[in-house]
Amino acid sequence: MTANIALFTRDLRIHDNPGLTAAQHAGEPVIPLFVFDDGVLARFATPNRVRFLLAALTELDAELRALGSGLVLRRGDTVAETARIAEETGARNVHIAADVSGYSVCRADRLRVGLSRLDCALHVHGGSVTAIDPGALRPSGGGDHFAVFTPYFRRWVDANQRTPLSAPRRLTTPPVTGIPLPEPADLCPGPSSPLLVVGGSATGRKALHEWVSGPIDYYAERADRLDFDATSHLSPYLHFGSLSTVQILAAVDPASEGGRAFVRQLAWRDFHHQVLAARPDAAWTDYRSRGNNTWRDDPQAVRAWQAGETGYPVVDAGMRQLRAQGWMPGRARLIVASFLSKSLGVDWRIGARHFLDWLVDADLANNQLNWQWAAGTGTDTRPNRKLNPLRQADRFDPDGAYVRRWLPELAELPGSAIHRPWRENIGHATYPAPIVECAGM
Repeated sequence: MTANIALFTRDLRIHDNPGLTAAQHAGEPVIPLFVFDDGVLARFATPNRVRFLLAALTELDAELRALGSGLVLRRGDTVAETARIAEETGARNVHIAADVSGYSVCRADRLRVGLSRLDCALHVHGGSVTAIDPGALRPSGGGDHFAVFTPYFRRWVDANQRTPLSAPRRLTTPPVTGIPLPEPADLCPGPSSPLLVVGGSATGRKALHEWVSGPIDYYAERADRLDFDATSHLSPYLHFGSLSTVQILAAVDPASEGGRAFVRQLAWRDFHHQVLAARPDAAWTDYRSRGNNTWRDDPQAVRAWQAGETGYPVVDAGMRQLRAQGWMPGRARLIVASFLSKSLGVDWRIGARHFLDWLVDADLANNQLNWQWAAGTGTDTRPNRKLNPLRQADRFDPDGAYVRRWLPELAELPGSAIHRPWRENIGHATYPAPIVECAGM
């Protein structure tokens, strides 16, 4: 018996999956495989992401079973488990999605070496995690990547975008032993966000359809408004590959104002992936130097920020939403990141680690490089930019609806007065005093 292995990683879908499509087109039985990699679990697993992962795998398995197949689950080292199945089944080809993190690149290298000993070839497929492969666009003046978004975006828009691939109509899979789907606590014990939204490819496609059927029309004018909750909420499905960027682009009308603004955000995602592909150390080291500036060591301020007790309602609302939902809108992320790194002077890595602990959609490319942008060590052309939380609140939550949603202890304060509770004689036992001064108090 011979077979092709479709090794799923961050491409948990049957629609528009280059690796699965290539495995099917080889004309031999296909083994859809996912490995709970102990190395990945040790480095990146959190209760929120594990819950979402298990839901996504459940939906993927259901869709594979409808094709006559089913998802094979293993746990251990991805290279060892994939090689073991290749040896058991006589598989001669393994297909996997290209990714940009240092761990992913090392895993692909190890797979290539380990499989070659079995006369089994590894095929790494681009265009699965991003719309445009990270190394496909290069600056005309030289260099291995774009360091500024605007020129990258101009090239990205003009690049040839492939059309989404159809899902297989049927798959034949030989009998292969696997493990049952584990419980969340088996992979990562600990509390998760009580309001976490979970799902997979079927849920993601439904969410995409609902998004492009109306709400996207208001995206350009409302995306930054915290009180409108006007973002797509598709980022978790993108992170786990339940949806592909190509699928989303194909569903969006770029001629509309909202569509254009939304497509620009997808390009930012690709931009960050091409930066991390070229500079993998940017996951934890400064992309650009801060000169002689040093970070403040202030554990008490960090604890207040993490708990949503800084005394600045718009900051605290964002941090409490993060704990409750495992998610925040982009504007809230920028506000809380700027507050920690610029207003408090705390190392961006501390904030990025906290986001990785709670955000269901956090990946190294977008999480780390967005934090560096906010901290002034990344790709922002204005590295000294500092977001004043009071001005941000006045502009993007003018009547206080967002803050009122997440800070019930301040809910009785009228309108925009909620952003400056110290002016309303709110006792510190009810809500803390500001831990740092900002203009406009």
